Amino acid sequence: MPKGKRTVFDADEMVDSEKSQERMELEALYAETFKNLQEGSVVEGIILSIQEDGVMVDIGYKSEGMVPRQEFTAEEIGKLKAGEKIQIYLEEREDSEGNIILSKEKADRMKIWKEIEEVYQKDAVIEGKVISRIKGGMIVDIGVKAFLPGSQIDLRPVRDLDQLIGKTFPMKIIKMNHRRGNIVVSRRVLLEESRDRKRQTTLSSLQEGQVVEGVVKNLTDYGAFVDLGGIDGLLHITDMSWKRVKHPSEVVEVGDEIEVKVLKFDRERNRVSLGLQATGRGPVE
Repeated sequence: MPKGKRTVFDADEMVDSEKSQERMELEALYAETFKNLQEGSVVEGIILSIQEDGVMVDIGYKSEGMVPRQEFTAEEIGKLKAGEKIQIYLEEREDSEGNIILSKEKADRMKIWKEIEEVYQKDAVIEGKVISRIKGGMIVDIGVKAFLPGSQIDLRPVRDLDQLIGKTFPMKIIKMNHRRGNIVVSRRVLLEESRDRKRQTTLSSLQEGQVVEGVVKNLTDYGAFVDLGGIDGLLHITDMSWKRVKHPSEVVEVGDEIEVKVLKFDRERNRVSLGLQATGRGPVE
């Protein structure tokens, strides 16, 4: 009998040992799961159900989490199906009540930040919509809010900034700090690059005696500066008409598209003298 009892004891001990081993393996599995589920990171989950309060998601943790319904648009909710995978942001593995806290909005925001960082690293162009005016510049929407300084809006100061609200422009990111959530963009950088390309094209083809089209950019007491395509030429007041002109505004206005003749072109100094009366249109009477 003692031997029999000993045999029974050995069997119980073996069962306990196996259970202990299983428990250790489960604990190790949980520990590995916890290690991969870092708070403040985006994780992959599986949709379990769509409920009135939100979307129940399983992220492989010991309990499921509920994503608030208001973080989804009506269109998004309509497309969700149980069993589908979803990228979700893990805020807390356990709050004070033991609930797991998940967020779709923050996951979307982190995805956008990653895309914006890639644009920044590649020095690529991004579309920005001007949404409001603040001190020193404008706020634009590039997926997240960014700051467009007044000095980076155009090649010249813009007097009426409010006219830009609601408009979309190509821009470049010139500074960004993800930790602080700050992004600075520039439209002027692209305008300068475009102007430089036009200038090189214009300089390579411009000749004295040539009649070209230009846009009046600025008026002074002694004449008008005309943009010929990346390079400005001076249309002197004495070359505007056969008769005496008191001020250039009597003949042209800023924004006018005019034909002018290249009277002199100094290639070394990139200076161009223009004449209006020497074109085929005849002098201003």
